[in-house]
Amino acid sequence: MKRATDLIHRQEPINVSPRLLEQVTPQKARVRVSLSKQRAYLLMGDEVVIDSPISSGKRARPTPTGSYRISQKDKDHRSNIYGDFVDSSGRTVRRGVSSRIDSAPSGTHFVGSPMTWFMRLTDDGVGMHVGILPGYPASHGCIRMPSVAAEMFYRYVKVGTPVVVAD
Repeated sequence: MKRATDLIHRQEPINVSPRLLEQVTPQKARVRVSLSKQRAYLLMGDEVVIDSPISSGKRARPTPTGSYRISQKDKDHRSNIYGDFVDSSGRTVRRGVSSRIDSAPSGTHFVGSPMTWFMRLTDDGVGMHVGILPGYPASHGCIRMPSVAAEMFYRYVKVGTPVVVAD
């Protein structure tokens, strides 16, 4: 039987073209996400400006494929579905809950998980943001990115930037 660490493969790190980074603007940028490669690309024309590892949606909650436009940007976004139940002192009582499924224990309230550098793709809440990258699809549908990459993508896209998510 394989151990979990055997199943996690190391992803190639972020690759940035400094020459293209100097030239790209939000008006020239577009994004392509490859689910099979677990990579996101910030493109200017057909040239790759930033190539970043990602973690997309797991089998039970896959990342939807298709053509989108970034409809919202929020540097300090919090999920309204996934998070923790916290008491009045700020102590976490129960982690990793869904506000749609789980009931809050008495004396607690819901605090959404941080989704820093959030770039919304769908009305259902799917977006690109900072998150854990275990080396395989593991999210609830969002496209998780390393912090450095998410901040760079955020800086170089605008509301309306085209995003293609494909296998």
